[in-house]
Amino acid sequence: MDEMEAGKQKFLDLVKGVDGAVQVVIPVTPSNSMFLISLTKGPNRKFITVPEDDILDLPNEAGILAKVTKTVKDAVAGL
Repeated sequence: MDEMEAGKQKFLDLVKGVDGAVQVVIPVTPSNSMFLISLTKGPNRKFITVPEDDILDLPNEAGILAKVTKTVKDAVAGL
């Protein structure tokens, strides 16, 4: 598994840990070094942007993990 796949898997695990009912769609490739990620719960959908570098560093950097976790929790709370 390459770094990008590991980061995407860590992101999916993070979202499942926050709320297992949320469906996640992560694009295959970033646009302008940003991933536009869709979070859906029931009829509600929210989009968040996560920098490509943050996805790459997610499995290994606690600071990045904390930042992305806060972003996900805020987005899920809005669903």
